[in-house]
Amino acid sequence: MTKGEQNLLLLESLIASNEKFYVWCYDPDGGFVATSCPEAERDVLDRAFRILGGADKLTAYARDNANTRPRIIGSSIGMQWALSYESDRNRKLIFAVGPVFYAEPLERHLRVGLRPYTQSRENAVWATELIRLLPQLPVMSYAIFTRYVMMVHNTLTGQQLGLDALASAGSDKDAPLSESAPQRDRGKVYLSERAMLQMVRNGDINYYSVLQGSIRLSPGVPIRGQDPLRQMKTSIVVFTTLVSRAAMEGGLSPEVAYALGDSYIQSAEDCRDSGELSALAHAMYHDFIYRVHHLRTNPDYSHAIQKCCDYIELSLERKIRTADLAALVGYTE
Repeated sequence: MTKGEQNLLLLESLIASNEKFYVWCYDPDGGFVATSCPEAERDVLDRAFRILGGADKLTAYARDNANTRPRIIGSSIGMQWALSYESDRNRKLIFAVGPVFYAEPLERHLRVGLRPYTQSRENAVWATELIRLLPQLPVMSYAIFTRYVMMVHNTLTGQQLGLDALASAGSDKDAPLSESAPQRDRGKVYLSERAMLQMVRNGDINYYSVLQGSIRLSPGVPIRGQDPLRQMKTSIVVFTTLVSRAAMEGGLSPEVAYALGDSYIQSAEDCRDSGELSALAHAMYHDFIYRVHHLRTNPDYSHAIQKCCDYIELSLERKIRTADLAALVGYTE
């Protein structure tokens, strides 16, 4: 047992029992090695990890030697894990932390979300067992889970990374709300939303702390959909709409802002994984802010030149003629 693994055992013993999560150990090909999960739940949760796509993401993470950060991965039912590695073993062991839910899962939503995975009788039995285990599965907020993830990762690797290390790994925003979700302070949510959109208007690339503060205050639009992903998709559609309008107020042309917003909304609708949705939301916010930032750091461009640049950027797959650009800004060729 390496020093990192010994420290991990100590760390687990210090975690409050009401916030307990499990640590799993796999080889780089996804083969099970060991876990702190009780034996009664082990097979069901290991199968959940595999059936819901976690094992495939783990093998991809194991091969990504350039990435030294932890990674949060999601699933179509809102179940989350985090991946890390043990540096002394040179990625010969990959650790998965979880599963957790960010909010109390609703049984009817999970039944809908699990339906595509229960075509065989064997998987149908597994889904029934998973739903039976729901009351025993950890539920903790995004903020708490990410702190534990960084503690585990730093313990295993000896690094001293902060929470911002999760940003580029596609960290997940909060999952669907439950019927018992606590009331939010609407005043604080509104002020946080204003601050977040002002970062877009200003093209302020130092937005991370504002974005994280907003995530902690509100998990999104409190509308329950027919499956666990619907609420996240609705939140991203609303978020993208607000951000695109703020970007236009910051100087981004409507031609670019509308087209970009539509593209991100369509991508959100096509997603089948909560991790992908969260990464998409972060990428969208980052993209709009940097576009406005680019405009503000190049103020010498005339309106006509900027309009031509926008047209070219939106038409990379088409043949662009001088006559088209001239007509766009009211000139003859």
